[in-house]
Order: sequence, then structure tokens, then C-alpha cells
Amino acid sequence: MEFDFDAELSKLSREELERLLRSMSTTGIALSFHGKRTAMQIAKRVKARQTRREPRLHIGTAEDQSKNMLIEGENLQAMVTLYKFKGQVDLIVTDPPYNTGQYFRYNDRWDDDPNDPDLGLLVPDEDGSKKTKWMKFMWPRLQIMKAMLKATGVLAICIDHRELFRLGQALDEIFGEKNRLAIINWQKSAAPRPDNNHVSTSTEYVLVYAKDAALAESRSLARTASDNTRYGNPDNDPNDLWREGNLTARSYSAKDDYAIQSPFTGELHYPAGEGAWRHPKRNIKSWLGQWGCDVIEKDIGDGKGKALLVKGGKANAIPAAARKSAFKRLEQDNWPFIWFGRDGKGRPRTKTYLNQIKKGKVPVSYWADELFTPDVRLDAASWDYSESGRSSDGVSELSALVGEGHGFVTVKPLKLVSKIIQIWCPPNGLVLDPFAGSGTTGHAVLWLNKEEGSNRRFILMEQGAPENGDKYARTLTWQRLHNAITGDRPDGEKAEPLGGGFEYRLLTKAIDARAVLSMQRDELIDVVLTSHWETHRRSAPSLRRIEDDSYQYLIGQDENMEGYFLIWDNGGPVGSLSLDTYKRVAQEAKKASIEPPFHVYARYELFQSPNVRFWKIPDKILADLGLTEHDEFNNEDEIV
Repeated sequence: MEFDFDAELSKLSREELERLLRSMSTTGIALSFHGKRTAMQIAKRVKARQTRREPRLHIGTAEDQSKNMLIEGENLQAMVTLYKFKGQVDLIVTDPPYNTGQYFRYNDRWDDDPNDPDLGLLVPDEDGSKKTKWMKFMWPRLQIMKAMLKATGVLAICIDHRELFRLGQALDEIFGEKNRLAIINWQKSAAPRPDNNHVSTSTEYVLVYAKDAALAESRSLARTASDNTRYGNPDNDPNDLWREGNLTARSYSAKDDYAIQSPFTGELHYPAGEGAWRHPKRNIKSWLGQWGCDVIEKDIGDGKGKALLVKGGKANAIPAAARKSAFKRLEQDNWPFIWFGRDGKGRPRTKTYLNQIKKGKVPVSYWADELFTPDVRLDAASWDYSESGRSSDGVSELSALVGEGHGFVTVKPLKLVSKIIQIWCPPNGLVLDPFAGSGTTGHAVLWLNKEEGSNRRFILMEQGAPENGDKYARTLTWQRLHNAITGDRPDGEKAEPLGGGFEYRLLTKAIDARAVLSMQRDELIDVVLTSHWETHRRSAPSLRRIEDDSYQYLIGQDENMEGYFLIWDNGGPVGSLSLDTYKRVAQEAKKASIEPPFHVYARYELFQSPNVRFWKIPDKILADLGLTEHDEFNNEDEIV
């Protein structure tokens, strides 16, 4: 059907027209596709869902479970449901389905109702509208991802050449071109691949965008032995390893633009290019004198500042005694800070000491073989990067943990994802992956926590392949994370456990006020512990569910050891906070060694106490999900 521009334009509200004109006036370029206006509104209309805990699939201690989460279900609905994490995520690193006709589903009814439970059919390669469908699929998810990020947060999204430009345009429009931090080009194959008649596609890309580039931080990578190969100590310098440094600064300063005479050859040297000497003149004069000669300042009529000359010398000529002293000093250990090459015949340069440089190294935009070739061992399994190639490393890593026959032919390598996390997620940060796939992101977080002693957390979302009857969130994704945590291996061997844990949740029915009030006790506990957050806290608390039938009201505890209570009448509906139920709360708190404040969920507050923070049902739950009692859809102000 031909796109009716006039008809679509007439549907735009004043606010939407203003936003459109503003974006065009600031960038001059906007991505256009049929149904874009609908795609921009979908995220606002998605309902939050109830999540059901699956205790048999939880891994680790109760405390470890409360830190991480694996959610089975459609990721747009899952992100809307996790409203309490809005503005709380440090890094989103994800690998969405590319527009290849193999992994991508789309439901045409989403335009009218994005809550339609049908996930749609695989979009075949011959579908003429597949690119439009892919953009309509990605747009609302990118909007929600931006809303989930902290002000300092970063999105790193993997993509290949098929959709690189369209995804880049979409991200420029949603995040702003000024917030693009990097386009990383990573080497997925060590050898040419016969996949193209013209040029082998041996690389893929990671597009990195900050929510606000002015606030985001890109951390240095840890230095490895290969990074230090340029450092040596040919003169037995007591300050240890050093390499050649540049005496010329990039910025120009007239007072630091002058000639330096070599005490070896008598040649006059000037700063390189349009620069100037980077150290104070008095220091340079002192360092030159350490070669066994007297140094003087003299105007040589070159239009520059006074030159530093060997005493008794002139242009390209110095006294023989001075030259002899310089070469004699060169034969000794611990050369001066300014030197002229190992034979004394080069330009002046400095020493750069390894112990004085930054402990880390600045990331670059091309991640080639030498940037992530250290042997990756999963204890019983190891492989050679030069033989396996980049993409197949990820497949090998997955096979090492869960065995062969998993059906995944493209898996991002652990080292690639780990490096992204190291650069853009702080050691105690939260990582989200809405397209979790085989669970590489969760595995990378666990591995880094073990290697670095960090305390990063993860939230993974995966719906699996229901059209094949395979909800592999609970098979493949779960199995990989389980084996990484426990050290179990498919051959019966045991590897060193990474430790940690996670909670497994399943998205179920949509939530509104009526649904909340009709829930059973266990269902309501799940919703409370999933949704609870408070505006005065800087981050959403990790709530640990208390599984103890001896408690009637106590349901959970947070990292501050504060208790959470649900007033529930035995065999009946949600109860009220009265003097009698408060006494029960206080008794259970004493038994559990919990001090006030007590977080109490109940239908009504008939008794007040300074020890209680009262949360009304369903109002509090709906508010924590971005709803009100009368709202039908998610009310996300930040989604535009």
C-alpha cells in the first residue's frame, strides 16, 4: 500500500508536530518509514505485567538471588514492568535480532494493540516490508532502553552491516548524535570468509550511545603484558622500565619555541611541526648539562627565543671536549631524562616511565586480534583464537558450558562483552540485556565479578523461540548461567565456580487495579517485591524474599536489613493495618531481629505508628509500575 503522507501528517498532534520540527531543525536529517508515528507511541501503550517467581529455577543463596534476575517473556513488556528500574541502569549491552529473516518476529496487530499476546511470525527474507517491520520493532524498545538508563548511563548495541546505518540513524534521533560515544569495529573472523562476492565481512559493529555524553564515563582498560612490550631499561635506570617520549608538545608557546643544541653532534634541533618544547626551559637546560657540558642561553638571530647552546659552540659545531664528555656519559648507566638516541645522533627525546603512566589504557574504536587474544579458559575447555576466529569463540564458550547441539551458530564472545562492561559499567553497577540470547552478558558479569572482585548486577530478558516450542530462557540461557555459577560442565567434570546467583521470573497477565486486588497471597508478594521502590532512594533496593511459613506478615528484607510486611487475613483478602495487626508485625520483626522502620503493605491504614512506612494496596503497586488506579496503559513521561 502506498504511503499517504498527507493523511499521516494530519494525524499528528501539535506536540508531535513541534517535536518533529525541532528534530529537523537541530539535525537536518530524520529517519522516515511507514508507521513511524505509531511506533513512537507503542511504548506508552504497553501494559505492565505480573511476574511469577519460579523457585525451582532460582540459583544461589537468597541474597545472591536478590541481586540478579532472568526474566522469561517479551522484552518490551518486561522493561515496562520493571518500572522501578527506570533511570537506574548503568549499562545496556545487547545483541538484537538482525534483519536477516531468521530470528525476527513481528505481529502486525501491535499497531492497534501492542499488548496483543501473539508474538507474531518470523519475518521471511522475501517480505518486502521486512526493513520497515524491523524498525517498527526496534523503535519502541530503543525508547524504553533510553528511559531505563541513568543520566550517566550508556547503551552498547551490537549490529552487523545489514542494519548498521538504519540503527545508527534511529539512535541518532532517539539519543541525539552528540551522545554517540563510539562505533566499535570488532574482528569477528581471523580469516577471510566466503560470504560476499566482493569484500569478506570479517568485522561487526557495536554502536555506543550515552544518555548524556557530558555525564557518561569511559573507563580505562587494564594494561596487559603485551601493552608494555615497548618499555625497556637499556641504561639500568633505577626508575625501572621506560620508553622513548616526545619532547614536543602539541600546543604552541612562543617562549618554548627555540633551538636545542646536541652535545654529541652540535646540530640545532627545533620543536617538531607547529609545536613547542613541553618542559620548562630551566629544566631542559639542567638535563642537557647532565651530559657533561656547560649549557648557555644565547640569541642566534633565528627569530625564536634564546637557544640552548653548548658553551663554546656554534651552529653545527661544538668543542671536542664537550663531545667527548657526552659520549663518555652515554657509555655509563642511568642516562639523563633528555637523551639523543642510543648512538647519540638523534633528536632530543624524553624518557616515559611505566610506573608514572596511567594504570589503564584508553579504549580504541577498532578491536582487533591483539586487543583480546589472551587465552580464555573455562577450566576444562580452552581454545586458540588464531584457529577458532572471533564469532566461533562465542559458540565454543557456550558449548564448553552447556554441551554441543544447542543450535546457536552466532554467539558474541565473552571477551567482547566483558570489555564493554569494563569500560562503561562501574564495579558496583547494573547491566541490562533485553535480548539475552544464550546469556553471554550475564556470564560476563559473573566472570568479571570473580576476576576483579567487583559487585556488578544483571537483568536479562529472553522469550526464547516459542514457535519451535523452545522457551530457551529456561533451558539454554538458564543452563549456561547455572553452570557458570556452580562450575558444572556437560561432561560431568567440575570447573571453578564463578559464584553468584539469580532469580528466575516469568511474565504472565497484565496488571491493573482489579488484577492486583484479586491476586492470591503468593502472587501479590511477588508483585510487591518486584515493583517496590522509593523516590528518596538513589537506586531501587534489592529485596530478598523470606520463605518461612512461621511468619504471617513478614515477606521480605532489603540490603539495609529493613523488613517488608504484607497484611493478609488468613484465607481472605488483603487486610488493613490496625492496632492488632501492627502488634503482629512488631512481634514478627522482633523474632527476625528487624529494627524499624517497618514497610507495611495493606488495603487501609486504620492505625498509625512512627515505626511504620505504610504503602496502600493497590495504589503503591500501581504507582511503582508507572500506573495509577485509573490508568489503562503505562504512563512513561520520558518516552518520546
